[in-house]
Amino acid sequence: MASLIDKIKELRELTGAGMMDCKKALVENGEDVDKAKDWLREQGITTAAKKSGRIAAEGLALAKIEDGYAAIVEVNCETDFVSRGDDFKALVNTVLDLLLKHKPANKEAADAIINPLLVEATVKIGEKLSFRRFELVKVEDRGATYIHMGGKIATVVLLDKKNDELAHGLTMHIAANSPSYITTDDITEEDYNHERGIQLEITKNDPRLADKPEKMLKNIVEGKIRKYF
Repeated sequence: MASLIDKIKELRELTGAGMMDCKKALVENGEDVDKAKDWLREQGITTAAKKSGRIAAEGLALAKIEDGYAAIVEVNCETDFVSRGDDFKALVNTVLDLLLKHKPANKEAADAIINPLLVEATVKIGEKLSFRRFELVKVEDRGATYIHMGGKIATVVLLDKKNDELAHGLTMHIAANSPSYITTDDITEEDYNHERGIQLEITKNDPRLADKPEKMLKNIVEGKIRKYF
């Protein structure tokens, strides 16, 4: 079981909040990290809930289109120093090329191709390396990729018809906003109600809105929900 110190560290990595704020959030919520994350948002301390899915590890995410297929991959290492090195960058590009060449049907098949390469690279680089995830998509001429900040974020977009300008714009939008859904119709009732509860608490705790009529507050909350998703 993770200690309180470990949970504080995890919460800080997920939200960017200060140590004392993270400790208070955990104490107030029975050391439940997910509830503490929501509590920090409700109190107006953080707005970083959309980053909750990020992995607390270094590494690179890269994407590439070749011969009508797009591959996107994440490979992790232990330190930022290694992730910025030429050897590691070359390794991740090799992983991309192998995925595009062999087109594995699933992660298990991809592991059989990629893991021997990582074992060999671990000896050279000197850190534990992990092939975390990948996707391989047939895009023909209807796709685009985008790599942000040298590999901190990578995106792939596939459209139903060719539109290079739109596809490129969407890849950048996804990198900037990390949307959970493609359209509002895709939002689950559970996720909608969860976010609505958080936005209600944020609104209640905002002193600038204390004297606003209930109808206006409701409209503010609904507007925030639309913006969030």
